[in-house]
Amino acid sequence: MPEIPRSHIRNFSIIAHIDHGKSTLADRLLALGKLTDERTGKDQILDSMDIERERGITIKSNSASFYWKGENGETYLFNLIDTPGHVDFTYEVSRSLAACEGVLLLIDATQGVQAQTLANFYLALDADLYILPVINKIDLPSADIEKTKKMIADSLGLNPDDAVAVSGKSGLNVEALMQAIIDKIPGPTPKAAEGYPHARALVFDAYFDTYRGVVEKIRVFDGEIKKNDQISFMRKGGVHNVNEIGISQLKLVPQQSLKAGEVGYVVTGIKNVADVMLGDTITLAANPASEPLFKYKEVKPMVFSGLFPVNGDDYPLLKESMDKLALNDPALIYEPESSEALGFGFRVGYLGLLHMEIVQERLEREFNINLLTTAPSVTYHIYFQHKPMMTLNNPAEFPDPGEIDRIEEPYVKVAIISPSEYMGAILQLLADKRGENVSMNYLDTTTVQIIYLVPLAEMIFEFYDRLKSVSRGYASLDYEFAEYRKSTLVKMDILVHGNRVDALSMIVHKNAAETRGRQVIEQLKEHISKHQFQIAIQAAIGGKVIARETISALRKNVTAKCYGGDISRKRKLLDKQKEGKKRMKMIGSVEIPQEAFLSVLKTGD
Repeated sequence: MPEIPRSHIRNFSIIAHIDHGKSTLADRLLALGKLTDERTGKDQILDSMDIERERGITIKSNSASFYWKGENGETYLFNLIDTPGHVDFTYEVSRSLAACEGVLLLIDATQGVQAQTLANFYLALDADLYILPVINKIDLPSADIEKTKKMIADSLGLNPDDAVAVSGKSGLNVEALMQAIIDKIPGPTPKAAEGYPHARALVFDAYFDTYRGVVEKIRVFDGEIKKNDQISFMRKGGVHNVNEIGISQLKLVPQQSLKAGEVGYVVTGIKNVADVMLGDTITLAANPASEPLFKYKEVKPMVFSGLFPVNGDDYPLLKESMDKLALNDPALIYEPESSEALGFGFRVGYLGLLHMEIVQERLEREFNINLLTTAPSVTYHIYFQHKPMMTLNNPAEFPDPGEIDRIEEPYVKVAIISPSEYMGAILQLLADKRGENVSMNYLDTTTVQIIYLVPLAEMIFEFYDRLKSVSRGYASLDYEFAEYRKSTLVKMDILVHGNRVDALSMIVHKNAAETRGRQVIEQLKEHISKHQFQIAIQAAIGGKVIARETISALRKNVTAKCYGGDISRKRKLLDKQKEGKKRMKMIGSVEIPQEAFLSVLKTGD
């Protein structure tokens, strides 16, 4: 690694609305930086997980360092820290931004400013970063650069003349963007005053390597960290030896040290994932700093569900896998849970429905476990007359309604940006979801921004899918927690063959209980196979049944062997069968397949 002065280092991130071409532009920058060529290059190279490639989204932050010669003939070190675009991964974005001095705010020339463009813009503003607007996809026939520049000025308040228009796919004008990064984004400055005697580095990401143990990705802010130094974590404590230190150039490249302003990785041989916390500050054990670099806000899960292994013997493997995944994803919160229907598992908190889907898929793929997820729920505040408030995220633990004074549910502030022609259908959807209007603004003559308060419980059932459907895919969505509000809520139980299935219990608004109950039992009826006896599926609130479906019994033709004779012979056989069915009904147990539990997740339209 050539010696690069601190003034020639550029630490930056690319932020954008989902699908605006962030990973494609990152691929182009890495190709120009000679980290990839025709032989080693592949699409979405910073998206290291198969699931990211298949879905075309970024889930995990990633980083890469490369060199670029500026117009002045001098060499610069670029540290690109890739970030996710989806609303569920905002926490991931905020950690990455803490390691940067500037961001490229990428805007699709065919779509303009979208909901998550605004959300990520405000994250970068809060982090006090230089924001360089970049207009992407200018080679497409429907690209409208002038309209996009006007939106940059009107919606974001940035200077549209600073915007660099590029095509990440074809490479058009990307070299000019490289020069703009040098000219516009400032070089790193130490967090403390010059001559600060303590080394400090931020752990912005980490992952578990089978051979090396935990690999921490770091940004050094003050001082220098060398190979074989003794370091400690300011929040987690403990003293560890630096076995390896270096930079990431799509593969780990060892160095002798990392100085202030540089981004890289450190390997300390830590095998226990619980000993590392993302957002922690590394300092030298012999000369520790007194102040950590950052105080990350604690992540608050928005959606909860039960996660159970299909095979009960896989529970220890699931626990170990959850520990490893939580290192890589600090937004994942979990605690042990047991269910009469499903056995031992975990109650898991997620940032949103996509996050829930991704976690389950990563556990199944990366650790080879078959999993079952219960219907998602949110966190409710339950107030009693004579005891302290209870926080509830598992419907199975719902207290006796007679003791409850009131229940409060979380509301989120939803921001939707859409072409104005779909406004009527979107407002109808928001009304169906118990939404309350906050404001409506026209960003230009054809684009409207709608802001509503909506119960989070309504958001997690098919809201995103229905929004995309009614807007023909043109509407974009962002949301954030707003407040808790009093609401009329009840616990709805599902009974199969007279037995309450705790994993299918849910908390619903009283007015929607019958509709939701009917949807659930209709789904269950489709997926539970016929048995030798009749099966009743019921939705109930307390002792009152509000919906019922019946699965008829399998009927064996016991009279097939009667070839004639008196009718009483057939009657005798049928009566015998009837008695047997009654007895079977009393002692028979119903097998509920995995698909039945999954089908409940699909209800909510």
